[in-house]
Amino acid sequence: MSAVRPVARWQGLSAPLVAFISLVIVAAIWGSSYPLTKIMFHQMSAWQFLALRFTMAAAAMLAAFWRSVRALPRRTLLRGAALGVLFASGQLLQTVGLQSTPATISGFITGLYVVFTPLCAAVLLKTHLGRKVWFGAGMAVVGLGVLALQGLSLGIGEIMTLIGAVVYAIHIIALGRWSRSREALGLATVQLVVVALICAIAAAPHGFAGPSNGGGWLIMVYLAVVSGGIAMLVQTWAQSQMAASRAAIVMATEPAWAALMAITLIGEPFTWRVLVGGALMLSAMFVVESGPRTHSDPAGPEDLPKLAG
Repeated sequence: MSAVRPVARWQGLSAPLVAFISLVIVAAIWGSSYPLTKIMFHQMSAWQFLALRFTMAAAAMLAAFWRSVRALPRRTLLRGAALGVLFASGQLLQTVGLQSTPATISGFITGLYVVFTPLCAAVLLKTHLGRKVWFGAGMAVVGLGVLALQGLSLGIGEIMTLIGAVVYAIHIIALGRWSRSREALGLATVQLVVVALICAIAAAPHGFAGPSNGGGWLIMVYLAVVSGGIAMLVQTWAQSQMAASRAAIVMATEPAWAALMAITLIGEPFTWRVLVGGALMLSAMFVVESGPRTHSDPAGPEDLPKLAG
């Protein structure tokens, strides 16, 4: 039994509810990364940004949780490496695509993983999803469209971001199947180390660089440690407590948080799209969470069929 369960019960909260609240916070943290990443693009290329961000995150996690990594069995290490490859691929596609795509359009396309997650789960895991999950997913997509869609043309940036959304969906499914609360520290660290290695390899032909001022370094520390390491750790534990389809809906609020952060941090206007779209996505989150847990909407990763192999 994990250390989180007794604490949660003592406070009158179940572990799945703590996981739900934790993922809302993770979505808010990730939402803040959109405007901050745009700011950093004035000082670094996408390749340099990703390499430095995840190298810092991996170094911090290794320093803190090296013993947890050493305690992982070989099978979990391999799974962590596979998850790291998936997450790195999604990050590279999304971040490089963001260079030539407006942040609002990028947020909408990336948010489509809320649709791709149940679709990929149905194909890969042969799962059957309840009506509330599909209704919530549809509501979230409408909310994302109202919030961010202002004329979409599929250029190379949009195509890369769309592929990245599919990769994120597969990562969510795999993490939900493989994550265990007792291994969350080590598994999250392994993922970040693999992400850092892949991003460093991708950045090598372009050269390495750091921020040009102190403010840039503060942003990098936040994006690496909080939005990178801590958020990955929390997501890894939270998905050991709830179904992937539900996790995807919660994390689909990320673009709403991104809009709020953009308004607060870089002065983007507050419009009816932000109000209506954000409200729809938050409503979608609660619609799915309020539904009963049935055999078609599993309470946790243990209820999902095993992945092939």
